[in-house]
Amino acid sequence: MQAKLSTMFQSLRVRNYRLFATGQLIKLIGVWMMFIAQDWLVLELTDNSATALGVVTALQFTPVLLLTLLSGRLADRYDKRLLLFAANAFWTVLALAMSVLVITGLVQLWHVFAFAALLGVANAVETPVRQAFVSELVGVSLLPNALSLNAATFNSARIIGPAVAGLAIAAFDVGPVFLVSALSSIAPLVNVVRMRPAELHRKGLPPVGQRDQAKVIDGLRYVWRRSDLLLPMALMSVMGMSLFNFQLTLAALAKTVFSTGAASFGLFTTALAVGALVGALAGTGRRSRPSIWLVLGAAVGCATFGTLVGLAPTYWLVVALLLPTGFFMVFFAQAANQRVQLGVEAAFRGRVMALWVLVFLGTNPVGAPVIGWVAETFGAGASIWIGGLMSLAAALLALTWQLRRSGARLRLRMLPMPRFYVVSPTAE
Repeated sequence: MQAKLSTMFQSLRVRNYRLFATGQLIKLIGVWMMFIAQDWLVLELTDNSATALGVVTALQFTPVLLLTLLSGRLADRYDKRLLLFAANAFWTVLALAMSVLVITGLVQLWHVFAFAALLGVANAVETPVRQAFVSELVGVSLLPNALSLNAATFNSARIIGPAVAGLAIAAFDVGPVFLVSALSSIAPLVNVVRMRPAELHRKGLPPVGQRDQAKVIDGLRYVWRRSDLLLPMALMSVMGMSLFNFQLTLAALAKTVFSTGAASFGLFTTALAVGALVGALAGTGRRSRPSIWLVLGAAVGCATFGTLVGLAPTYWLVVALLLPTGFFMVFFAQAANQRVQLGVEAAFRGRVMALWVLVFLGTNPVGAPVIGWVAETFGAGASIWIGGLMSLAAALLALTWQLRRSGARLRLRMLPMPRFYVVSPTAE
């Protein structure tokens, strides 16, 4: 067990990564508290409008759609550490301003809309840079482990943040939750300053004088020529748009279908995050690039359980189904992320990861308003199972395409326990 744990958390032995992960954990707990408080505030200001929630989500992710590719170019041209500091500083200022508006009771719905859009700008710059920066913190050999720990950090925060936020909103209202979130965002600023630049892994990067040649179009062409990168990105774009809107759909499901309070809504998000944390930790022992079959199998599992969540008739059945849904959601996303990152050249990593963030997060502005309209018109449950069926269709289509392209065959083995496996004429 000691050896297993040592292997699972081996990236934390690297001082710069340890500082990075600690700062992210503290900030992300606050971010998830803020997301819960923001959704609850919108429902209070709009008399439980799922459409308004969809608009907020869309505004939050529209800058990702518009600016992320440019951010990837910045990541390939400039010092990622300095870019991270600037983006996090902007986030902190915005969060502090919003917390003042909420605490003083001056907040209006348009304030929330503007806040969501500006946070999206900070997120559009920070996320691709942070994704590409991980390889500089630990090097390629520890990159799969570090990426899995990043997912574990994210989902640990998603467990702690909503649970604390739900209880805090019930006890103190939303104002103090916004303030705690703002203060937590200072942690990554401090830890980025404390990093040692001399210990960063930058040998694979082009010389500084050649980085000005990095263009967005070159990154797009690079991915277009690589079907092993293009397939997981295309699949993620569909699932991100149709199913990965749980921030919106679970809030509407809790309040409009099961008529629960803030604490019970937090339990939905916590159950999803518990499964997601297990899914993230399941990938920490990975040492090589995941196969496309692993990515596709996890996508089918995620879409299947996501569909069942939308069809579940009782509150506690939803909670139970959110556990495997969270597991497969992160296991799929992390395997796809690792397949992309471990297959890309260092000179293109910033732009490729920007495109990854675009398909992972940037599809939300397209999907969120539609999902919100479906939730308000046909019910929150329908908005989930419809998205699940769309994701399942995309996953099965991708699986069929890959089987035909590779000449492989899918087989079912019944003993010692039922499982599907792939018989391939050539190794993946």
